[in-house]
Amino acid sequence: MTAPEPAPREPLRIGNASGFYGDRADALTEMLTGGPLDVLTGDYLAELTMLILGRARLKDPARGYARTFLRQLETGLGLARDRGVTLVTNAGGLNPAALADAVRELSERVGVPARVAHVEGDDLLAARDWGEGVLTANAYLGGAGISACLRAGADVVVTGRVADASLVSGCAAAHFGWADDDWDRLAGAVVAGHVLECGTQATGGNYAFFVRDGIDVRHPGFPLAELAEDGSAVLTKHPGTGGAVTVGTVTAQLLYETAGPRYPGPDVTARLDSVRLVQAGTDRVRIEGVRGEPRPESLKVGLTRLGGYRNEVTFVLTGLDVPAKADLVREQLEAALSRPGVRRPAQVDWSLARTDRADAAAEEEASALLRLVVRDPEESAVGRAVSGPAIELALASYPGFHVTAPPARGAPYGVFEAAYTDAGSVPHVAVLPDGTRLDVSFPAARRQPPASPDDGGQSGPPDDASQPAPSTSTSTEDPSSEVPPPGAPATRRAPLGLVAGARSGDKGGSANIGVWAYGADPDLYAWLRESLTTDRLRVLLPEVRELSVTRHEFRNLAALNFVIDGILGDGVAAQHRFDPQAKALGEWLRARHLDIPEVFLP
Repeated sequence: MTAPEPAPREPLRIGNASGFYGDRADALTEMLTGGPLDVLTGDYLAELTMLILGRARLKDPARGYARTFLRQLETGLGLARDRGVTLVTNAGGLNPAALADAVRELSERVGVPARVAHVEGDDLLAARDWGEGVLTANAYLGGAGISACLRAGADVVVTGRVADASLVSGCAAAHFGWADDDWDRLAGAVVAGHVLECGTQATGGNYAFFVRDGIDVRHPGFPLAELAEDGSAVLTKHPGTGGAVTVGTVTAQLLYETAGPRYPGPDVTARLDSVRLVQAGTDRVRIEGVRGEPRPESLKVGLTRLGGYRNEVTFVLTGLDVPAKADLVREQLEAALSRPGVRRPAQVDWSLARTDRADAAAEEEASALLRLVVRDPEESAVGRAVSGPAIELALASYPGFHVTAPPARGAPYGVFEAAYTDAGSVPHVAVLPDGTRLDVSFPAARRQPPASPDDGGQSGPPDDASQPAPSTSTSTEDPSSEVPPPGAPATRRAPLGLVAGARSGDKGGSANIGVWAYGADPDLYAWLRESLTTDRLRVLLPEVRELSVTRHEFRNLAALNFVIDGILGDGVAAQHRFDPQAKALGEWLRARHLDIPEVFLP
């Protein structure tokens, strides 16, 4: 007689209580008391965070982790143990062993027994020569170490730099007993993890259509996923919490900080073009159909270093003759910085933001901002050597002269770079609650290469492949000059954001803008796909005119994704532009006007 198939395991209820270092402090308590959970994760790390932790470790080698997590555990640890919820977090940053020890000490102090484990091996700073000035070098590990700790009975698992989504895939693999090559199931968990990792961005936070959809985002609840054994998941939130979980909010987060159809990670390569979203009830979105492929041979390594020093002065230009006022103060300060015996900063950038408007009823509304940013390897070249001459102009420049801040010294800035290393060369060690060290590094003989780690291996070229910027005459063409063909539907000049949502973000020096058709309307998506080309994007966003732009299509999501290389310079810590993480780049695009068929307009 054939043995009956084992009954499927109950879904894993896994939540998130932190999307970044500095997120809502009471979220951990809210998630533990708001409803049933099996696991609660917390994501504390980002490119900028690693630089911050690196500087903290320079001052004190015992530091280098997110200390806010410990403060949250003062009450959160007892709540978690009372409710049987396991805590998994990457708050260990550069020093997961030290944070694990601190959690044990807290456990004893508050009288709540907890089995604590941690994962290490990601810190590669001492493993090789990464070049001059590198402060941190951390590989993005997968979920194997987390799985090993959970199988050993850990109540709290602390990691360093693991891939954000691996906080979820590691838990799921342990819960369901998945094999290393259960690609589709792992991919489903990675997609769910990607939606969860940024916390309330999945429940209406930063959502383009919060007004049109009537979503109350004053205090959105944090998300959770009901993850099934087959890798599918239902995204939801605790009852009675703010915000909303809709196909739109989940689509927005799926597109955040991604590139093409393949989403490569240390556990699996998830096919984002296979994802299907279904509204399965109020505040319930089902993620299904996710396909996976083998993980890459390489692991991403995040490198941070101090890039030098920067300073800025912002001049306020009020009322009439704003361009002339800007020209005057710029010429005066440039002359001061070029005097004999004065060392001019290595990089000097000016930008004029015309925030003013005519006949304004408030002085602030009548004012524009002229911003000077300087950078140099030496602090002396950007400190009082810049702000001093700027202030000396106070009585000898344009009428109404004033600046937004007093003279300041130069401040250090950082640079982020991504490197790649053979996955088999990176140690991955789970330190279990009893202190046993378990090597879970993936054997080289079992690895299978799919594509390059930067998503260059899709089958065939991207939907609108990266190419050199078009000539000036092409990229500056006014889209309003287009003449519609005979019989074309009537159009109206209007903001793109009336019919399309967008979410943008940073990856090193590059940025992405995910754009989707409102309501996933197939006809609207067809128009969007035809109209929003890379050339059109360069017209709408002149700032990207000379940069490499790649477009990818996600038909199941009725979405396009644009990857813009180099727009952020050396990354967020370098503060290369006004919006250093490109968080509002998508909203700028939505505010641009073009001719939209009236049938799609609200």
